[in-house]
Amino acid sequence: MKRIIIGDTHGRSFWKLIANTEEWDELIFIGDYFDTHDDISGLEQLHNFNEIINFKKASDKPVILLIGNHDHHYFPEIGYTGTSGYQSGIAKNFEATLQREREHLQMAYAFDNVLCSHAGVGEAWMERLVKYKIVEKLPNFTTKEIAEFVNEIWYNKPRVFEFTGNDSTGDDMGQTPIWIRPRSLYKDSRTMNKEGIIQIVGHTQVKAIDIEACTKIGIFTIDALGTSGEYLIYDGEKFTKNTIKN
Repeated sequence: MKRIIIGDTHGRSFWKLIANTEEWDELIFIGDYFDTHDDISGLEQLHNFNEIINFKKASDKPVILLIGNHDHHYFPEIGYTGTSGYQSGIAKNFEATLQREREHLQMAYAFDNVLCSHAGVGEAWMERLVKYKIVEKLPNFTTKEIAEFVNEIWYNKPRVFEFTGNDSTGDDMGQTPIWIRPRSLYKDSRTMNKEGIIQIVGHTQVKAIDIEACTKIGIFTIDALGTSGEYLIYDGEKFTKNTIKN
C-alpha cells in the first residue's frame, strides 16, 4: 500500500497537485488547515479546507485528516486561548465549519509501526493524564492502541490538548500532541523508540524532509510545503519524499 503524508497546509492548495498527480492508496493530512503563513485570505483558507473535506467525502480511497494546533483553537468548545495565528475576524466561520465536519477529523492515526499526529505523542503527556485521573491507565505501546487512546481523549475531553508547559514555543516534555516540538518529543518517547514505533509529525517547519536523519531518530518532521514543497511517501517498506510539481 502506498501512503502519502502531507504536511501543514495553512490554507495552501498545493495538496491538489499531490493528490491528483501521485498514485496513492491512502492520503494523510497532518493538520493545520488554517492560520496562513502566506498571503491567503481567511475566506480562501476556509474554501481550501472545504475542498479538502469534499475531496475526502468523494474519494473511494482513505483520506485521513488530522487536527493541528491552528485548527484546535477554532473548535467551539476551545476558542481563543492566546495561541498564535488566531483570526478573530473569521473565527466564527471556521468554528461553524469545523463543528459541522468534525466527524471527518481525528487527532492521531496509526498504520504498521507508524504513529501520525500533528506534533507527536509524548509519554510524559500520557503519564500526566493518568496522574491527574483524566484516564485510568496508559495504553499498551502499540501504534494502534496509542492512536485509539489519543482519539478517545479528543472525543471526550478536547481541552486536554491545549498548550501547556513553561516554554513559549512548546519545547517541553509533557507538551500535548498538537504542540510538542521534535527535540522534546525525541526525549519524551524513549519507550516508543525501543518498541520500534516511528512517529510522523508536522507543526515545526523544516527546510526539507531529511529522510536519513528522520529514519535514524525515528521521527519524521514533514512541515515542508512552505519551504521545499516536499511531502512524505511510504510504500510499506521504506520512506521516500517527493516535491510538488507546479
